[in-house]
Amino acid sequence: MLIETIRNHCLTKPGVTESFPFGEDTLVFKVMGKIFALVSLDEQRINLKCDPEKAIALREQYPDVIPGYHMNKRYWNTVLLNGAVPAKHILEWINESYALVADALPAKLRRELGEGQ
Repeated sequence: MLIETIRNHCLTKPGVTESFPFGEDTLVFKVMGKIFALVSLDEQRINLKCDPEKAIALREQYPDVIPGYHMNKRYWNTVLLNGAVPAKHILEWINESYALVADALPAKLRRELGEGQ
C-alpha cells in the first residue's frame, strides 16, 4: 500500500515522469528528466536525494534510513519501507528530494516547470 501512496504522491508533482529504466523491479521518478526517487519494488525501499547534513542526521535518528544504495552516499539515503519510518516522513522526504533536484535544474527547465503549474 505504501508504494502506491508513494507513486501517487510523486505523480502529483509538476514535470514528473515514471519509468523502469533499470528493470521491472525498480520504479524511477524524474522531474524534467532528472531522478529524484527510485523505488525498489521487490526489496521494498526508496532512494531519495537529501541535503548532506540532514542525510547524516536521518541515518542517526532512524535505523531504517541508510546510505543510498548504489548512489552517492553523501547526497542519497535509502529508506526501508517496512513500516518503521512513518509514511508522513517519507512523503516529506520525497518533497525535499523533488525540491533539491528541481532547484538544481537549468533556469530554462525551471521556468518550464513553473509554467506547468
